[in-house]
Amino acid sequence: MKNRSPLAAGLLACISLGLAPLATAQDIEPRTYSNAPIGVNFLIAGYAHTRGALQFDTALELTDAHLKTSNAVVAYARVFELAGSAATIDVIAPYTWLSGTALYQGDPVERTVNGFANPALRLCWNFYGAPAMQLGEFRNWKQDVVIGASLRVSAPWSQYDASRLVNIGTNRWTFKPEVGISKSTGTWTLELSAAATLFTVNDDFFGGNRREQDPIYSTQAHVIHAFAGGSWLSIDATYFAGGRTTFNGVLKADLQQNWRAGATFAMPIDRHNSIKLYLSSGLADRTGNSFDLVGIAWQHRWGGGL
Repeated sequence: MKNRSPLAAGLLACISLGLAPLATAQDIEPRTYSNAPIGVNFLIAGYAHTRGALQFDTALELTDAHLKTSNAVVAYARVFELAGSAATIDVIAPYTWLSGTALYQGDPVERTVNGFANPALRLCWNFYGAPAMQLGEFRNWKQDVVIGASLRVSAPWSQYDASRLVNIGTNRWTFKPEVGISKSTGTWTLELSAAATLFTVNDDFFGGNRREQDPIYSTQAHVIHAFAGGSWLSIDATYFAGGRTTFNGVLKADLQQNWRAGATFAMPIDRHNSIKLYLSSGLADRTGNSFDLVGIAWQHRWGGGL
């Protein structure tokens, strides 16, 4: 049991996939920049429910949105060695059910739809303070400072109907580079990260219009406490700003400036399985796109000597 706690905590910490696929810039993901033994594989299945004014395209006059989504996610990840340090690659496939109402130019509209959201591929490389280790070495390793970088790419292979105002997909590619630092002292870890979410042009927006969007810049902070046996609790916060849109060459007054806060709790079930519970809520927003989220994820891991 002595070695189980750091091993379980490290493996639980490895994968944070952001199970809110409709709000990439608003993801809150603790313990992204932590270490795990190379050769370990992860299979993740999750479910998240959101309620409120989710962030959809703001280039049109869509207001007073009251939308609900249920999001199912399946993902696979693997830890491997990159230039002597630990790296992780993961693939995410989300499916979403959406329903709700809003006002378009003052008139009520309603939408009920389901389908695949944008799949994503992410590479995370902890290039400082997270050496590539086999399972035996990892059991006795203690984290100090870890610095890493990641790149998440989301593809427009999702439900999209250019004749409708509200869609699950966005008909564009998304790129999210990020850097992060994690510092551990005893049972406490402080993690900070900064990212930019970049978008390609949607040239078939609501009947063939052209929609462009400026980058959204975000930062996250997490205060994490590890418990005996491998469980951990994180208090999370994020701020993001930017994202002004240009609609057929006209710059819109829709600059985003949002705060979100949440919490994440993870615990091992056994050597190969764990569960993560998480929730978050909008604290302040400039463009009326605040929402509440609650979710659960199950993680199964194998390989690498487990």
